Amino acid sequence: MNTAATNNNPEIGLLIDIKGVMTNVHDQGKGFPVVLLHGSGPRVTAWANWRLSIPALSKERRVIAPDLMGFGYTQGSPNNHYTMDLWVQHLIDTLDYLEIDQTDLIGNSFGGALALAIAIKYPHRIRRLVLMGSVGVPFTLTPGLDRVWGYQPSLESMKTMLDIFAFDRSLVTDELAELRYQASIREGVQASYSAMFPAPRQRWIEAMTSDEQQIRALRHETLIIHGRDDQVIPLENSFTLNRWISRSQLHVFGECGHWTQIEHKERFNQLIATFLKEGDQLAYEK
Repeated sequence: MNTAATNNNPEIGLLIDIKGVMTNVHDQGKGFPVVLLHGSGPRVTAWANWRLSIPALSKERRVIAPDLMGFGYTQGSPNNHYTMDLWVQHLIDTLDYLEIDQTDLIGNSFGGALALAIAIKYPHRIRRLVLMGSVGVPFTLTPGLDRVWGYQPSLESMKTMLDIFAFDRSLVTDELAELRYQASIREGVQASYSAMFPAPRQRWIEAMTSDEQQIRALRHETLIIHGRDDQVIPLENSFTLNRWISRSQLHVFGECGHWTQIEHKERFNQLIATFLKEGDQLAYEK
């Protein structure tokens, strides 16, 4: 079953039933598919994360951007218990429902850890991989990530958290903070979010970490992106991924925090488009 959104909320796309979990998915454009996986900030949605990339990328390919289980407008786990395996299976079930056998995959932050886990477990389902500000390798919990995962609803807390994400503070307007805050107090949202990453939070980084040898065994062409001034996920993560993934390239944006796709949207979208188009060309030549 799928239901088209009937209101004017741009964050809601198609609502589809994925094995009993009502799942919010944006599905735009035509061509070889690319799936966009959002991060783990409070009240994050696929649209909030990718609203500046979906229109650009959908000009040449089919863009799938789901709210992951327990986030945005997708139902959560019935018992508020979450694991990487649960998120992986929900995403694979979503691809099966949409009849996508193979796709390019872009993961942001927490979504990067999920993208790694999917590529390791289902390598044939992924063509090219993009990891941006990614989790998935060992690192020490940063004060920024601790504050993001420990968010308690208040307008002031939301403003402070958004300041952590952006290098350019002018992007963090009062209107944006108010919008995100109001969304974070929607019924059931905070209860689900608090259940995902309770203190002590270092354990959740470890739960999202993939095995080094399995990462090294990946044969996918991989683009790694990071903001040099990221206060949430250490830049060293991307250096590690670049060392471990043999077919990888690394692009670091200066004067950029954790919002690469927003703070440098034009260059980010062009970089992604070029990388994915190379995959199209290689497939055509075969």
